[in-house]
Formats: sequence, structure tokens, C-alpha cells
Amino acid sequence: MSNEANGAKEALARLTSELGSPPPEGITTALTEAQLSFLADALKAEHAHRASGLGEAAEEALGLVPALARGPVRRILFA
Repeated sequence: MSNEANGAKEALARLTSELGSPPPEGITTALTEAQLSFLADALKAEHAHRASGLGEAAEEALGLVPALARGPVRRILFA
């Protein structure tokens, strides 16, 4: 198998991992290896951005919990 085929296979595997399921066949046949890699990277960045935003929102929401209860509530929610 050529390096190009290995690269495309790796890019497809990364994209599948980011999507959580195989992408539609039309996408895999229409996009180049570079485009598949770009899409996988973009999805990974978006997932990280959303996770960061959710973490910040959760920490901000904990500010509404009385100070004495924050520790136990944090352990329950984030354990």
C-alpha cells in the first residue's frame, strides 16, 4: 500500500473518530486526503472549543451554589 493510501486511510480514521461514526461514502470519495485531514482537524477544534465553553459555564453556575456546598456539588457533578 502506498504512502498516499496510508495517509488517506489515516485521515479517514481520524474523521471517523471525530464524528463518532463513519462519514457518508460520498464524502470519503469526493474529498482528498488533505481535505479529510482538514475536516477532521476542524471537528476536533470545535469539540475542544465546545468542551471548554461547557466547563466554563459549569464553573460559573457553581458560583450560584452556596460556598459550603460547592465542594460536594463539584465532586458529584464532575466525578
